[in-house]
Amino acid sequence: MFGSQSILPAVNTMKDFEQVMERDDDFFVVLDIHLSMLTTMRKFANEANKKMLLHADLVQGLKSDRYAAEFICQSIRPAGVISTRANMLKTAKKSNLLAIQRVFLLDTMALNTSYQQIKTVEPDVLEVLPGILPNYIHKVRTETGIDVIAGGLITSEQDVQGALDAGAKAVTTSRKDLWNV
Repeated sequence: MFGSQSILPAVNTMKDFEQVMERDDDFFVVLDIHLSMLTTMRKFANEANKKMLLHADLVQGLKSDRYAAEFICQSIRPAGVISTRANMLKTAKKSNLLAIQRVFLLDTMALNTSYQQIKTVEPDVLEVLPGILPNYIHKVRTETGIDVIAGGLITSEQDVQGALDAGAKAVTTSRKDLWNV
C-alpha cells in the first residue's frame, strides 16, 4: 500500500511541504491547511510524483458536508482522504481515492462506535490515534482485518518502532526529526 515507506511525513505549513517535496518519500499527509493552498500543493505533488493524503476534516475554510466531500474528491483529487466522517469516506471510495478512517482510542464506547462505522464505510485503511498504544493497534487490525496506520503522540523512535511492531503499516508524524527513522 505505502510500499517500503513506514513513515508518512505530515505537513501543516508550506515550509514543511517544500521539505517533503525534496524527499524520496512517495506519500505524505496534509494537515490543517487553508483551502486556498490545496490546488497548488496537489499540482506540485503531482509534478514531483508524490501522493498526497489529505486530512479532510482539518481543511480550513470548508464545511463538513457533502459538498465539501465532492469538492475535495472531484476538484482537489488527492491520492487519499483521511476523515472521521462517513460521507467524506464514502465519497472518496466512490471517487476511487484511498479512504482512510480515523479511529480515536478514547474509551471502549468510542472504539465500538468506530467499529460500527467501519462496517458501514468499509474504508481501505484505518488511522489509529493515539499511535502509542501498540496493544490497541494490534487489536484494531485483528478485529477489523483492515490495514492500520498509527498517528498522534508519536514523539520518539521507540514510539515509531512500537507501532510498527504492533502491526501498523506506517506511522504519520509531523515531527521532522522522525521523518528519517
